[in-house]
Amino acid sequence: MKKYKALKTAIFAASALMFISASKDKAFAEQMTCVEVGVAGISKTLNDIYSCGDKNVSEKITELFNAEIYSPYSNLGVSIASNYVNVRSQPSTESEIVGKLYNGCAAEILEWLEGDWVKIVSGDVEGYIASNYLATGKEAEKLVDKHAEKYATVVRTQTLRVREEQSTESRTLELIPLGERYPVIKEYDEWAEILISTDDQGDDFTGFVHKDYVEIEVIFKKAISIEEEQRIIRQQREAERAEAERLQRLAEEEERRRIEEARRQEEARKAAEEKEKAEQESKNEGNSSGSSGSSLGIEIANYAQKFVGNRYVWGGTSLTKGADCSGFVYTIYKQFGYNIERVSRDQARTAGRKVDVSERQPGDLIFYTDNKGVVNHVAIYIGNDKIVHAASSRQGIIISQYNYRKVYCVRRIVN
Repeated sequence: MKKYKALKTAIFAASALMFISASKDKAFAEQMTCVEVGVAGISKTLNDIYSCGDKNVSEKITELFNAEIYSPYSNLGVSIASNYVNVRSQPSTESEIVGKLYNGCAAEILEWLEGDWVKIVSGDVEGYIASNYLATGKEAEKLVDKHAEKYATVVRTQTLRVREEQSTESRTLELIPLGERYPVIKEYDEWAEILISTDDQGDDFTGFVHKDYVEIEVIFKKAISIEEEQRIIRQQREAERAEAERLQRLAEEEERRRIEEARRQEEARKAAEEKEKAEQESKNEGNSSGSSGSSLGIEIANYAQKFVGNRYVWGGTSLTKGADCSGFVYTIYKQFGYNIERVSRDQARTAGRKVDVSERQPGDLIFYTDNKGVVNHVAIYIGNDKIVHAASSRQGIIISQYNYRKVYCVRRIVN
């Protein structure tokens, strides 16, 4: 058994090189793992081991070679734990827990140990887990479609056409900019179908891009450290507290407005001159409110960014439990005392007033259309050519370039 494991370790050491990388600002189960593979050095290692002359060993190596080396996931382990498996500082259940590898998350296998333990690294977490919680090789390869995602990033062209079909002769649906990243629905020989957005009717807007102009990544979720898990919990609580505080302030403002309105009605009954004075004060207050519109727009834009990373839920209006694109902006503005329409196509007609895209300011709403010219998506402009929006069922609430799609119109809610 020890000899077999030693040989297996040698095979894995010579097999596909793999690295796992991800943006550190991604949170928890949304963190991602990028896998790349190579096959250098395999032949020499196999020849050296075959030279031992042991027929049984040769058969074992052949079995491992067929099962592992030819898989691009030889050194990749995918968690098959029902929920998560603890990553420990030492190969022992008594050692410190340094992280968690959730079901479907991937890890690079650094070493196979005696006693059915493996040493792994995943994201910022390095440690040991029991090997029976990992699928590797061909078994890991079977889990790619279930747990991994693919993303296409525009390269080698400033603007890329998204086509209706897999042909350069087909209709252009959208123009997307250099460097922007989109989920891949399906890969074909020369084309990839990408998800541009999900509208507030729950329909996905997709199209085809030629693979010569995109880089496609295979993405896995990765392990999370105990420190990161605690940070995410704190971040979620802060977002929930921010929402609760905003709702509380909104309730207090509504109560103050109710009391003020009652006072004004009472004064109106006293005398004509006092009524005129009260109306003049109200008008002055309105002018004062208009002059601070820019700062309020910035406040709204900053508040909306607190919910980046939360889920897209069709028909939803919760900033923390899930919202679609129009539900997201509807709730943000409602919490600042503005009642706008619920659906993006209605918001594009009636919300605030229309301004030129060149005059966009933080807090403005930016609208986009589908391939038929019907408004199907809305975002909040946050400044520096960026928007925050409930982008799609795959991406949730994210920040993008304001021109990640062709802009239909801009509307300003705040005076």
